[in-house]
Amino acid sequence: MLDRVGMKMSKHGRWFAVVFLCALPVANTFAAPDKEALGKTVDSGSFGVFMNGKRVATETFSIHQSSTGSSITSRFKTEAGPDQAEQSSELQLTPGGELKSYEWKEISPGQSQATVLPGQDFLTERYTSGPTDKPHEQPFLLPASTSVLDDYFFVQREVLAWKYLATSCRQEKNGPNCPLKEKAQLGTLNAHARASTLVNLQFSGREKIYLHGVERELIRLDLKSESGDWTLWLDDQLKLQRMANEGNTTEVVRD
Repeated sequence: MLDRVGMKMSKHGRWFAVVFLCALPVANTFAAPDKEALGKTVDSGSFGVFMNGKRVATETFSIHQSSTGSSITSRFKTEAGPDQAEQSSELQLTPGGELKSYEWKEISPGQSQATVLPGQDFLTERYTSGPTDKPHEQPFLLPASTSVLDDYFFVQREVLAWKYLATSCRQEKNGPNCPLKEKAQLGTLNAHARASTLVNLQFSGREKIYLHGVERELIRLDLKSESGDWTLWLDDQLKLQRMANEGNTTEVVRD
């Protein structure tokens, strides 16, 4: 089943300070984080993954920040059944948003795992396909500022959206002011697939959608890549509320 899963606030200043730690350094654009934002969980919860209206998987996640950087942990599990699959990931970032380390594990049905670490000039991925498999190593000529965008961890799309908002938009009283329909290109690494790619993100304004039966006006971002196109909707606290692929056959909704 895993291979079938596609993929108002007056406190905006504080939230953008939180975003700042997850993004590339933009000290001249955004204020430094206040002490209140350090050492706290800035987002946590779960996403339901639906295909053609049927729930097929759940991702539980947590984003924690301290003075030493950020930690994004996630666990993805398909619905119970004979083919139930489960994976976990942990992404560690520096205070400036660069990669410290990334660990991905397949818990079931297999036992593959991978670790990505930065070197002086490139990233190195070490991986195994099972407990008896010898470790393999693959270098990527990518900087530590590259975003991790793995297959089944949708919270990583939220972190990518924060990076885009922090580097491509202006902070204003009523929220982020982004150039409409202007694309920003970001480098990403899919550790699960051991592949790198460029993705395009653009701000498409605010849009009213129904979420859990209630109409809400949300920030819309469009994500385009070689592996598929997605629409992301974020609330005024910049938390990801919903994702849908082109055609709306697969959607991810915050529980």
